[in-house]
Amino acid sequence: MDTTVIPFSELLRTRTRRSHGTSAGSGFMHDLLRGGCDVADYAALLGQYSFVYDALERAAERMADHPVAFPFVTSQLTRMPAIRADLEYLVGPDWSELVCPLPATTAYVRRLNEVAAEWPGGFVAHHYTRYLGDLSGGQVIGKVLADQFGFETNGILFYIFDQVADPGAFKDTYRAQLDAAPWSAEEQERVIAEVELAYALNNGLLEELDARRGGADAVVTA
Repeated sequence: MDTTVIPFSELLRTRTRRSHGTSAGSGFMHDLLRGGCDVADYAALLGQYSFVYDALERAAERMADHPVAFPFVTSQLTRMPAIRADLEYLVGPDWSELVCPLPATTAYVRRLNEVAAEWPGGFVAHHYTRYLGDLSGGQVIGKVLADQFGFETNGILFYIFDQVADPGAFKDTYRAQLDAAPWSAEEQERVIAEVELAYALNNGLLEELDARRGGADAVVTA
């Protein structure tokens, strides 16, 4: 009988791989990474993420003293200052007056507000989904956009983690914290389900951006 215990971080990665692949393979991200989007499309994505990260980082402030959640809370990951700076560069100083949340973004933020400020497992699920993605595939995206649009730092500050000297080592520590979290098997299942929901919410956001981007062409074609 095999009694091998699979670390929770590995179980989480394996169980949610398909959901992650769905988000990463969305039409919007596919076009963004292959030259099918312009700077305005990219700015639209950052504009929607401004609502998501604002909600997540407000939740992090509330979770900073929680005995289970606090190890995951660190200013090294904070993205809102970078998002604001990028949007000011891309859109202008009045960007916050011009950006409105899409319905899918509103649903994403609503879920964050429902679970991330009260349930430590839910907070960690959304925290993991966003920030470990930013430190992994997000680094590739940042480099592609830098080449595509001629950005150096302005415009892609969102993808630059200047306080994380070694992303690989940081992710290893993060996974060790996941493994050390005092969650029962039932709670681990809840966290896995919430990560899958977070991926689905992000994919919904990307799908709405894609539909909005293609809206003008659809009208012309009709």
